[in-house]
Amino acid sequence: MSKIRFQSRRIALAAGFVALAGMVNQAAAADATPRTGKQIVEAICIHCHGEGKDGAPRIGNTNDWAPRAKFGLNQLSKNAMEGVRKMPAHGGEATLSDLEVERAISYMVSGGRTPDPQKTHGKVSHGSGEQIVASACGNCHREGSNGAPKIGDAEAWRPRLAKGINELVSSAVHGHNKMPSRGGFTNLSDADLRAAVSFMASKSSGPNNK
Repeated sequence: MSKIRFQSRRIALAAGFVALAGMVNQAAAADATPRTGKQIVEAICIHCHGEGKDGAPRIGNTNDWAPRAKFGLNQLSKNAMEGVRKMPAHGGEATLSDLEVERAISYMVSGGRTPDPQKTHGKVSHGSGEQIVASACGNCHREGSNGAPKIGDAEAWRPRLAKGINELVSSAVHGHNKMPSRGGFTNLSDADLRAAVSFMASKSSGPNNK
């Protein structure tokens, strides 16, 4: 009887771990969901755009936004991703995705009246994936510095590629282990990072080339 009771407890404990793992996975999925423009503005953009710090157009001030709105969402988003005048790239928050940047801009320029974009429209391009790797990512990935998977090292890339390109791009956007958000190049867009990751993956998915 005691053996059966012990086995029952083990089964219950295992079920508890499974349920906990599911809760963790759900929380992680929720964290990956793009925030609304309102959430981003209230958490990040308001620090400058609330009072017009360093000439930033103020939230809700039509006169501030009108001359900028004429350039369209794509150009405004590009400015926000690249940085313009005293505003740093990605508003100083490199973990913001391209879509979140566009949502924040859309919210501010419309005074909160326009629905959040559901897909990214503005693109920032710093060249092909090969060119971006040569000028940015290669600084660590050429030699495998700080644990970065070396370009051409199939063994190092295999477990990473198993997660899919989307997961690898997300890691590049948000940072992973010793790699900072966007590899430390905050002006690189998600599209830039996808091109760079795809290029490195293409060079590292065959036989080990170390």
